[in-house]
Amino acid sequence: MKNNEYVLQMKNISKEYYGNRVLKDINLSVKAGEIHAILGENGAGKSTLMNILFGMTVIHETGGYEGEIVLDNDSINIKSPVEAMDLGIGMVHQEFMLIPGYSITENIKLNREITKDNLVNKFLPDKLKTLDFKKMGTDARKALDTLGMGIDEWVKVAGMPIGYMQFIEIAREIDKKNIKLLVFDEPTAVLTESEASNLLKAMVKIKEAGIAILFITHRLDEVMEVADNVTILRDGELVATKKNNETNVMQLAELMVGRKIEKIKKSSTEKRIGETILSIENLNVMMPGEEIKGLNLEVKAGEIYGIGGLAGQGKIGIANGVMGIYPTSGEITIKGEKLKLNNPKDALNKNIAFVSEDRRGMGLLLDTSIEMNIAITAIQNKGGFIRNFVLFTQVNNKEMKSHALNMIKELDIRCRSEKQVTRRLSGGNQQKVCIARALTLEPAILFVSEPTRGIDVGAKKIVLDTLVKLNKELGMTIVMTSSELAELRSVCDKIAIISEGKVEGILSPDASDVDFGLMMAGEYKKMQSKGDDIK
Repeated sequence: MKNNEYVLQMKNISKEYYGNRVLKDINLSVKAGEIHAILGENGAGKSTLMNILFGMTVIHETGGYEGEIVLDNDSINIKSPVEAMDLGIGMVHQEFMLIPGYSITENIKLNREITKDNLVNKFLPDKLKTLDFKKMGTDARKALDTLGMGIDEWVKVAGMPIGYMQFIEIAREIDKKNIKLLVFDEPTAVLTESEASNLLKAMVKIKEAGIAILFITHRLDEVMEVADNVTILRDGELVATKKNNETNVMQLAELMVGRKIEKIKKSSTEKRIGETILSIENLNVMMPGEEIKGLNLEVKAGEIYGIGGLAGQGKIGIANGVMGIYPTSGEITIKGEKLKLNNPKDALNKNIAFVSEDRRGMGLLLDTSIEMNIAITAIQNKGGFIRNFVLFTQVNNKEMKSHALNMIKELDIRCRSEKQVTRRLSGGNQQKVCIARALTLEPAILFVSEPTRGIDVGAKKIVLDTLVKLNKELGMTIVMTSSELAELRSVCDKIAIISEGKVEGILSPDASDVDFGLMMAGEYKKMQSKGDDIK
């Protein structure tokens, strides 16, 4: 194939999930020997686009997609990952798919083993052929050398550093004889700086062998270092495709997050911000996939304080650490008093409430009534809705019902009655039940994590309006964690962006798209240290 011909063309690709359009007429073209980066925030559509390319089950079980995929000038409709691999499309995943007890060579050649004849095999079926370890080792060595890995090809994978495992995953893909296109999905996310540098060099070697690469990343410096072209997605739409020599980190940052921010109407009077109500020093939270590593943060009374960042950078870990849900160390002070770490009861006693990002897993009792869901935490931890008798206590059903009806009215929870099982509610109404439960505790600080995840546009507005109303009318301090940067900018007084488990920076919601983009990509501090003007 000539270098100027397209290996892959994705033409006018659109995808809808249950009435929600997540991709809108995406066009993407990649040539042989090209590294083409794909940038975008969480929810921009990158994963959905790759799921379509790989024929993932979730695509075909939800009505398929619109548009056309062309591979080597042939129109294709890939129905499964196996079919994608047969066509020469490989993928290096974030999650490793290696067998620890096998050697590097055995992992690289898995399901593509090389065999040879033996004496027994001459008289019996082919299944009794012997593995040709010499040829397998030669192939593995070639792939490892391409990546600059000097490690012995027969070493067991078990106990290897994460960086080595990532390289073995890549070696397995480039060993495939028909490989035309490789997709790298955040390949440097788990690597050290030196390992990431080596990987980028290896990507260039792979490119020079004529293999096309789709490089999904949020690290803008890596894009500028190795990518030939960059496509930026935002809210399911293609924002721009740029040549490397025609763009820069600043422009990419702005394109990644830039959008019109619609402010939710707040009070016309000046908001009263008080003294520090929450102080976090050197916080470490061992939440898998969302670790916090020595974070410092201060929240003032009366603020709506936003916490943003890309997936896996730690933003979700903050609230879960404060509430004692995952192992935590450091120092947390609430209104001048030290919080007992790893102790959810003490957090509740200090008047903190939490609306979890996992409303179905840990936020709700799905097969229990709305009224009980709203009241349960207050009953268990505050002694609310309880009637005390001489020898026993009893839930005050009349009081619980009255409170539930009031919450249903205040939060506009759409239901048949307060007795309805929570499982039968829509996602938006389930979220409002979670908020009602938290409000029942009458908290001084409300942590709310991913409050609009998985709910429709109308319900999102109601939830955000409710948070603003609580802050305005009750003076409640709200710490809101969200993957939706536009939402944070629409309601928050200030926003901390988390990168690699620490605060990358704190911005006003009206700060420039460039600054937000640089922080989301973890580039802000780097550019400051270089003395670059990022204003």
